[in-house]
Amino acid sequence: MSLLVKGGTVIGPTGAQKADVLVDGEKIVALFDPQYRQSVQADEVIDATGKYVVPGGIDAHTHMEMPFGGTSASDTFDTGTRAAAFGGTTTIVDFAIQKTGEVVQDGLDAWHTKADGNCHIDYAFHMILGGVDDESLKAMDSLVGEGITSFKLFMAYPGVFYSDDGQILRAMQRARENGALIMMHAENGIAIDVLVQQALQRGETDPIYHGITRPEALEAEATSRAIALASVAKDCPLYIVHLSASKALEAVAAARNDGRNVFAETCPQYLYLTLEDQLGAPGFEGAKWVCSTPLRSKHEHHARDLWKGLRSNDLAVVSTDHCPFCFKDQKEMGIGDFSKIPNGIGGVEHRVDLVYQGVVDGQLSLERWVETIATTPARMFGLYPQKGIIAPGSDADIVIYDPKATTRIGVETHHMNMDYSAYEGVEIAGRVGTVISRGEVIVADGNYHGRKGRGKYLKRGLSSYLI
Repeated sequence: MSLLVKGGTVIGPTGAQKADVLVDGEKIVALFDPQYRQSVQADEVIDATGKYVVPGGIDAHTHMEMPFGGTSASDTFDTGTRAAAFGGTTTIVDFAIQKTGEVVQDGLDAWHTKADGNCHIDYAFHMILGGVDDESLKAMDSLVGEGITSFKLFMAYPGVFYSDDGQILRAMQRARENGALIMMHAENGIAIDVLVQQALQRGETDPIYHGITRPEALEAEATSRAIALASVAKDCPLYIVHLSASKALEAVAAARNDGRNVFAETCPQYLYLTLEDQLGAPGFEGAKWVCSTPLRSKHEHHARDLWKGLRSNDLAVVSTDHCPFCFKDQKEMGIGDFSKIPNGIGGVEHRVDLVYQGVVDGQLSLERWVETIATTPARMFGLYPQKGIIAPGSDADIVIYDPKATTRIGVETHHMNMDYSAYEGVEIAGRVGTVISRGEVIVADGNYHGRKGRGKYLKRGLSSYLI
């Protein structure tokens, strides 16, 4: 089947142009000036007049059905990837997990089993290393050959995922040899655990103390330490996940100014939500917004600095860290003890819209919007040019975005498997219209036309940003 998207404005990392897009099967085969439209025949025609035509979004940080804190993320690969499609995301990169004491390949196999035959959109994996030893270091080499080219380590969660500095250094040294990218959860977990226990002993049990006991200084310290360790590992490529705070961003910017292989992402929750207004909501309501790194204070300038970092490319990507839990029965596990609240916010359905609101607000250009939600994640994680751009030869992952419409976010309208919305009542000046995944229309006019199992596993290459 062939498909013609006509009359729209194609947005790419280098600019905007009036162009028609011709799709044949799963691939884009041509972009051309609309004046030549009469000479083109297609089985299906979609009119995109007055709308933006952008590459399908790539959410490079999701946690579908991830076990955590005695429960599991409420979205499965089925429900989560379907919701992602409604929000204009056509590819996710999820995290397979090796827990301490487990075999790395067994963890990856478990995630393949969860995802295989259940995804509505294409998917790939990063690998979480919960235990760095001789066997897991060998596994890093073999997994790079299998298309798993990024490995996540944790400076937080002692006893669960935590790696000490020596383990981190060894993993970085191996990544420097095999070309992989090290992703880092940068918080000083040892110090945080002390602060958490001290707060609980004082009777400070409400959700807001989750944020208070994870201060900016401990994110900045861990970020700086990770950058230092990467330097010792002969400038190992380093990617800081879910960066939330100004001082941590300063450390990343300084490393980048020195020409280092240091990159970072932020997430919509840090651009829009705050410690006081969400985590500090009355009663136990703040539990809905418990995530790590935590929401930061509105009385400081974190959000302002993060938007600036996105404009300057010191922040390369906007991901979601989508790890949803329902309020009832899951978040409620932490009533009377904030440390038992499952960490995570759901947002895979809203990332494209929330970052577009930054365009409307004058924070980002249209081109930078497309870069942060699609092109840069594709390049960063070895999916470019198959994904992340509207160009001949690329997969026909296309979103037709209506800048004149509006989107109101809420639990009554979202498709994620959650009993609340982290962005309840937020209104966006724009809306995802038609979503095309590998040449197939899967969302149109608010209706779903895709199917479970149509998503393909993507074997990733090395990062395009590394020499």
